[in-house]
Amino acid sequence: MPKRLETFIESVILASRWLLVIFYLGLAVALAVYAMTFGVKLFDFISRVFVIDEADSILKMLGLIDAALVASLVVMVIISGYENFVSRFDDENQVHWLGEIDAGSLKIKVASTIVAISSIHLLQIFLNTERYSGETLMWYTIIHLAFVFSALFLAFIDRISAMTKSLGKKAAGAPSKST
Repeated sequence: MPKRLETFIESVILASRWLLVIFYLGLAVALAVYAMTFGVKLFDFISRVFVIDEADSILKMLGLIDAALVASLVVMVIISGYENFVSRFDDENQVHWLGEIDAGSLKIKVASTIVAISSIHLLQIFLNTERYSGETLMWYTIIHLAFVFSALFLAFIDRISAMTKSLGKKAAGAPSKST
């Protein structure tokens, strides 16, 4: 009886990964909504392209780039999260790059994308410095630097982890010395 109960519990726990599909589908819906807001931003930019100055044009384009990076981040999380935690895709040709993204490298990619998004946001703020106090600019910069250091720290940890795994594999494959 205990073995049967253990098998049942393990089956339930393993099947629970399918609950993640709800989150990934929700992110896909959110991405569609975000695409509509991108369309509104793009239409606004196109409709005003001849009446805005160069600085405003740059700010609008940075907003569009920012939106594209956020959308890419969501797609990366949906696809690689599904592949890593739920199920493999049947058509590997469509998602050949997925084999390169494990949970660790996904964290690095997410952190890097957040740094890129933060950089664009900070650039937009610096192009409008007259709208912000010195203290506010300082805090935005400190927050951005926190993102940068977090991404670097994650990359450092991932690198150490990869080196440790590599050394472990080499040690496991090396013949033992007997004395």
